[in-house]
Amino acid sequence: MLSMQLNKFTDYALRILMYVSRPSETPYTIADIANDLRVSQNHLVKIVHFMGKQGWIITTRGKGGGLKLNPKALDLKLGDIVRSLQGDHQIVECHTPPCVLRSHCGLKGILDQALEQFYQSLDQYQLKDVLRAPPTYSPIAFLSL
Repeated sequence: MLSMQLNKFTDYALRILMYVSRPSETPYTIADIANDLRVSQNHLVKIVHFMGKQGWIITTRGKGGGLKLNPKALDLKLGDIVRSLQGDHQIVECHTPPCVLRSHCGLKGILDQALEQFYQSLDQYQLKDVLRAPPTYSPIAFLSL
């Protein structure tokens, strides 16, 4: 059985976005997030840097600094967020090493189409939807991540 799985970078980034969306009087620190999510601070630094460049979070250096969610990020589509985080992730790789079946295979095209449907399904929701009660899922459309 083939399964789609988010990479750790994407998984942690989504958790960070949800974490920093919670109301707080002071900015969140990487140390606090790492401790609460039980993730390496070094790994979180890379993720936070990426999300800061995307404009999803606002980072402030120095005493009293930290990070907080950019309110505009609440309106981002989940599919767009995951696409950005996953990068050029492909379900199957036909070129490295070169697959001898390539010239007579339709599997890659079908899997690419399924991946795009996965993203289109996520595009029905915005980040703010994840912060509320979980959406109801159709048994037919449910994908195991």
